[in-house]
Amino acid sequence: MLLTSGCFRHTYRVQKAPAVANVKTATLDELIKQIQGRFDAIKTMNASVDIVASTGGSKQGKVTVYTTFSGYILLRKPEDLRVLLLLPLVHTRAVDMVTDGSTFKMLIPPQNRAITGTNEVASTPSKNPLENLRPSVFYDSLLIKGVQPGELVAITSDERVIQVDAKKKEMVSEPDYDVSLYAQKNGGVELATHRVIHIGRSTLLPYAQDIYDSEGRVATRATYEGYQKFGDIDFPTRITIERPLDELKIAMSITKLSPNQEMENDQFELTIPQGTQVRQLP
Repeated sequence: MLLTSGCFRHTYRVQKAPAVANVKTATLDELIKQIQGRFDAIKTMNASVDIVASTGGSKQGKVTVYTTFSGYILLRKPEDLRVLLLLPLVHTRAVDMVTDGSTFKMLIPPQNRAITGTNEVASTPSKNPLENLRPSVFYDSLLIKGVQPGELVAITSDERVIQVDAKKKEMVSEPDYDVSLYAQKNGGVELATHRVIHIGRSTLLPYAQDIYDSEGRVATRATYEGYQKFGDIDFPTRITIERPLDELKIAMSITKLSPNQEMENDQFELTIPQGTQVRQLP
């Protein structure tokens, strides 16, 4: 009875978040087919991008934001990738990284040094979070893969509150589907989470993807905004890649995208000049 008395409660206002007008429905099988279809639709990609990197957070007690770099991302399946970033104003190479899916080379001309190594971060990562940003992080964030052999799939439903008008600060509530992909551990009853794909039900397009490491921690979180049509392909124009364990964030804006153009082998070749200081990462 005391809880119903006005003397023991206080009510305050919060901003309303009405439900989105149109909510679509899909079965798990339909969502899986859509995810795989979007992945299969892109064979190659040539994207002009602007990238802003930042490091740090609560662990370090500070955040460092780096200069915005423009550049290009070239992708060719199955696993070829090149990330070329240019210095502001002079537009010469700041960073040039290529991979064939197993090993990578990264050239940093302003510092006359290069880094080589495997695509997977070692069990003992570098203290420099930028050195843990391997090509696979870009590849897996740009293209959301479908169900892989041996993976198990489950679907749950939730909702999110999103801002639709920054000036008016208007918010809406959107139901979503969360498609989780697991693998059975050692043939037992325990499952290891590989990825969770978050799909908004107003569009049935992914708005986020969580990628987990072998210890069940979120290693990479990618968010997707500003979908546009490039030919027949829906693709986000703003992709944010976060590495929570490294306290690293990459905000990428795609200014131009050309899918499925013919690409030559030399577009994924990188020569390290003589006299360059080379560091080999495990």
